[in-house]
Amino acid sequence: MDEPAEIGRRVQKLRSQRGLTQRQLAEPSYTPAYVSTLESGKVRPSEAALRFLADRLGTSYEELATGRPAHLATELRLALTDAHRQFATGAADDAAVRYRRVLTDAEHLGLAPEQAEALLGLGDCALESGELADAGRHFQDAERLLADAPLPRRARAIRGRAVAHLLAGELRYACYLLESAIDELGASGLVDPEALVILYAAVIGPYIDLGAHARAAHAAELALALAPQVDDPALVAGMHRQVARTFLAEGRTADADASLAKAQEIYQQLRLRTDLAHCHWMRGYVKAQNGELGFAERELRTARDMLTAKRATLFTAQVEVELADVLRRLGRYDEASDLLMALLDLGDRHGAVHAGGAHRLLGLIAEERGQSETAEEHYVTALALLERSGASGDLADLCRLLGDLLRRGGRTEAALDVYRTGLGHRAAPGTTTLGPAPTAPALPRL
Repeated sequence: MDEPAEIGRRVQKLRSQRGLTQRQLAEPSYTPAYVSTLESGKVRPSEAALRFLADRLGTSYEELATGRPAHLATELRLALTDAHRQFATGAADDAAVRYRRVLTDAEHLGLAPEQAEALLGLGDCALESGELADAGRHFQDAERLLADAPLPRRARAIRGRAVAHLLAGELRYACYLLESAIDELGASGLVDPEALVILYAAVIGPYIDLGAHARAAHAAELALALAPQVDDPALVAGMHRQVARTFLAEGRTADADASLAKAQEIYQQLRLRTDLAHCHWMRGYVKAQNGELGFAERELRTARDMLTAKRATLFTAQVEVELADVLRRLGRYDEASDLLMALLDLGDRHGAVHAGGAHRLLGLIAEERGQSETAEEHYVTALALLERSGASGDLADLCRLLGDLLRRGGRTEAALDVYRTGLGHRAAPGTTTLGPAPTAPALPRL
């Protein structure tokens, strides 16, 4: 609501335009003196008073309180819902164009909730496109706008920031952000299935890269257990969008807003396909570690298909690293190599951990094919990438592989140097341990 002086000038202008006296505008609920005081800006009107005056003046409460025609705000929310649909069912770059338009309009109209939602959308798009710096900035701006909102409302912003830090190689900080949010959610008693799926699915990645496989598996199982409570009714969402357009054309802005709210909620749930794909990814990883390679391949392909349908290029390529490892272990070297090249084509700026993992696997394939020189090149490239990330377990393992390769080639001194480097990474304080696991909120019985 604007300042009293601005509202008063607006009331006076509209009253004069309609040829009404102060008495005609005020009666029967208010007095002419009240209208005079209001128009002079000496009193802040209540919502009830403004709604009464808006009805008498033939305008909306929102327009009288803020100066914005109600249909503009509703049209903006419709554009935001269209952007959600585009992101949920199409390409991130196309959705980003829509979100930028909404953000510009929302800033112009001073609509903070819509600004935050557009920023969250832009952050999601930037993550899927691998633009990590942009993603982090968008999520941070959204979280600032949502500072006073309940935690479930902020879950997407927290998840986004954490994923950006993860892909930039800041693994422990990503864990800290997500575990803190899970603990806060549990302490608050707000058992929100969607927020929990978002947070648990997001923490899987940093857990894996830090070697906390038991925690990662537990988080995946919790997320998958909650998934049935989160619907995916795209057709219903589309219906609500069309109904909203009809209401808006008829001037029924309140009804249009109600339909848009339902559609927006559904499209937010549709985004969980990316999070659930990550859970299938984790399940495939665990099965691969247990030697169940056929099961692992099926789970990883499920995850890849879900992400491909979302045109999530970055995450798809990362899943393909895990799938390539399974294919390598099955002896399907050519197929594994083709998958790995997809991630390397994106460039190491999209995630040093996963690019390093791709080079490590290509080194293993080359070594198993007897191509020692090529294997060494891939191992050295992987080492340079992983040294940025703090993924100490991966670094130590890579140093072992490279050291063994050099030793077998008769380069004993070089091998010893590499082994020492690996031991240093393994012994680095604080890099292989985490604090207490977050307390899982009490889940409702199904």
